[in-house]
Amino acid sequence: MGGGGQQTEPAEPGSGKAEGVYTWEEVQMHSSRNDQWLVVNRKVYNISQWAKRHPGGFRVISHYAGEDATEAFTAFHPDLKFVQKFLKPLLVGELAATEPSQDGKKNATIIKDFESLRAEVEKEGLFRTKPLFFCLHLGHILLLEALAWLMVTYWGTSWTMTLLCAAMLATSQAQAGWLQHDFGHLSVFKKSKWNHLVHKFVIGHLKGASANWWNHRHFQHHAKPNIFKKDPDVNMLDVFVLGNTQPVEYGIKKIKHMPYNHQHKYFFLVGPPLLIPIYFHMQIMNTMITRRDWVDFAWSLSYYFRYFYCYTPLYGFLGSLALMTFVRFLESHWFVWVTQMNHIPMEIEYEKNQDWLTMQLQATCNIEQSMFNDWFSGHLNFQIEHHLFPMMPRHNYHLVADRARALCQKHGVPYETKSLWRGMADVVSSLKTSGELWLDAYLHK
Repeated sequence: MGGGGQQTEPAEPGSGKAEGVYTWEEVQMHSSRNDQWLVVNRKVYNISQWAKRHPGGFRVISHYAGEDATEAFTAFHPDLKFVQKFLKPLLVGELAATEPSQDGKKNATIIKDFESLRAEVEKEGLFRTKPLFFCLHLGHILLLEALAWLMVTYWGTSWTMTLLCAAMLATSQAQAGWLQHDFGHLSVFKKSKWNHLVHKFVIGHLKGASANWWNHRHFQHHAKPNIFKKDPDVNMLDVFVLGNTQPVEYGIKKIKHMPYNHQHKYFFLVGPPLLIPIYFHMQIMNTMITRRDWVDFAWSLSYYFRYFYCYTPLYGFLGSLALMTFVRFLESHWFVWVTQMNHIPMEIEYEKNQDWLTMQLQATCNIEQSMFNDWFSGHLNFQIEHHLFPMMPRHNYHLVADRARALCQKHGVPYETKSLWRGMADVVSSLKTSGELWLDAYLHK
């Protein structure tokens, strides 16, 4: 049935049948796992079958089933005209003229003002890359890798040299993590294929991980940050409870997989130390093998071949394995604190169906700018700007920050900036608060 007073049968994608006219209520009926429609620029598309072929993964596009995906569509695709050719066969109609362009609680005025800001920064060239910036960044990663190996090769494998080598390798790994993030977001090269290729080199050969695993996981986070059942970064596998809603739910249902009132304490034992060397490593290997992603698997193996070729003659196989594990242990601390201080202390909730700016700002905060903070966090201290403009090269975040803050102030959307230490401390305090909410609900509700 078509909305807006017209009675039509829904057109099948590519069938050549007359396109329908639909209300939001009708679009929202198509939001199940096997029946998915979404809206882009008032056009209604049936993505039910095509979602499985979506280059960014089926989950990220499925998270917008039954919704207006216009803002996310614009944020994630550098060449909108190119992507339109994939959408065209999926077209089943458009919104009725009486229907608003946005659905749910999305604020039309905020959407319009944010579109204007995006057009303004695009016109100023803030989506254009400075190649020298990324060349120097890659150069300092390769230099650290080379110096770490040369140091233990020529000065021996004493405990002092080994610890210094581990610190240098952990630094290079952390910085390579920020660099692969840039290529994964298509924010370096103008052509996506070059971003994808270098992304596989950096995350695969320099880090031993998988580009496709990262893409499918990370874009869900950006599409629906801090939203339960949609953002994998807040799926804590019952080890932690987050936000204000989940702890109460667990408490009322008497769920006690862990002593959550002590989670701010055991976080130091199972969070920063284990995420990369244990959980991510197992998930990456499992994903590549079960999905038969042999290209990423080959890139990953090239890292291990190179590493053991360089370090086995110095430490033996088991010694080299121990050194690698220790390096990842150090890197994991770095990664967890930087990535979680922007998100865990913020609102973590179920889907509210909000506009892009409001959704991103409720889930993210910034850390104060300094040369050290910029380098240490890979410019993710500008987490707000990164989430608003995920394809913007990170060296331009500071140029748009004041305007993003002004837009938030205009519409009463909180724009939060903290010191580095406050950001880290808030991770612990927010876990403590969530744990106390769980305990209260567990004992008294």
